[in-house]
Amino acid sequence: MNAFRALVVVEAKLLFRDPVTWLAAVVLPSVVLVLFGGVFAGGPNPDLGGRRWIDLFVPSLVVITIGTLGIQTLPGRLATYREKGVLRRLGTTPVHPAGVLAAQLALYAAVSIVALVLLITVAHVGYDVPLPLDPVGYVAAYLLGMGALFAVGLLIAAVAPSARTATAIAIPLFFAVMFLGGVYMPRVLLPEIVQRIGDVTPPGVQGLQDAWLGTAPQIGPLAVLALITVGVGALATRLFRWE
Repeated sequence: MNAFRALVVVEAKLLFRDPVTWLAAVVLPSVVLVLFGGVFAGGPNPDLGGRRWIDLFVPSLVVITIGTLGIQTLPGRLATYREKGVLRRLGTTPVHPAGVLAAQLALYAAVSIVALVLLITVAHVGYDVPLPLDPVGYVAAYLLGMGALFAVGLLIAAVAPSARTATAIAIPLFFAVMFLGGVYMPRVLLPEIVQRIGDVTPPGVQGLQDAWLGTAPQIGPLAVLALITVGVGALATRLFRWE
């Protein structure tokens, strides 16, 4: 436990010495909301099921934080450690690969929750977006979606030999996650088949959207996200290389 705590503290210090990274994850979703909210807030739209555009857009903005941390930052950071020999030196200590990955997961999960609270506050205060109407369902969907996407990021981090390789894998995956998550356009405007793919693609934004609007998330997609979290996370631990 002491070793794990030390890893988290050290990683937190390193992360916050890089303000571009953590500010992008924490502040960017709220900045995007402010930039687009004043233009597209509007009133209820029949094409959006009687909802305002912004009511559907806010849950999708959560994807920016999770994607930035889990797909871009985490794999690149660990791959850089591998490239520079940091992981090789850690490999000579009693630290287990699972401990290294769990420390990263704990840190980035905490940062993503801070970003989520900020986004919800700005949306509610600035644009009268209701708070999640099914808070229990929302927390479950958020944790499972975040866990699944972070597990994918950990898998990239576990095997990428260099930061360049990690980035090459992460960039197209990040844009795919943003598209399926409804960041580029509301999901209701996407083709039906694309929406269904997005339901089970981490972070499963449909569950987040449903819970925010008061409908209980569907069990099937949540179960898929749980399987991805456990299965891909275990695979990442198994394939992890110190160098």
